[in-house]
Amino acid sequence: MKFITRKTHAVLDYIMGVLLIASPWILGFADIEAAKWSAVAVGALMLLMSLMTDYEGGAMKTISMGTHLTTDLLAGLFLAASPWLLGFNDQVYLPHLILGIMEIGAALCTQRTSQHGFGHGEMRHA
Repeated sequence: MKFITRKTHAVLDYIMGVLLIASPWILGFADIEAAKWSAVAVGALMLLMSLMTDYEGGAMKTISMGTHLTTDLLAGLFLAASPWLLGFNDQVYLPHLILGIMEIGAALCTQRTSQHGFGHGEMRHA
């Protein structure tokens, strides 16, 4: 069920991007290099991708909503698995796991088209 609008998804993207970048210092794992940089890298990717997505929160509108949501899904999977993939699960894992699952959920529950049935940058033909 797709209950998250594109506009809401855009807001969530910017919040999640900033939260991921700040999380190592807010949640106290900045001294664990792999944990810190995996969160910061995914957060930076999210902010950059959000600026470039053809949706209500995008500035450049060069990435389609479908590509954005697929990348969100893959980034969420990576983030959720990163403690085990990168070997820091014995030190910290919950922030990455929880935020990764949230990212996966947002990707799966977001509408691909606007309320008007066409993408923000697309023209309606009469």
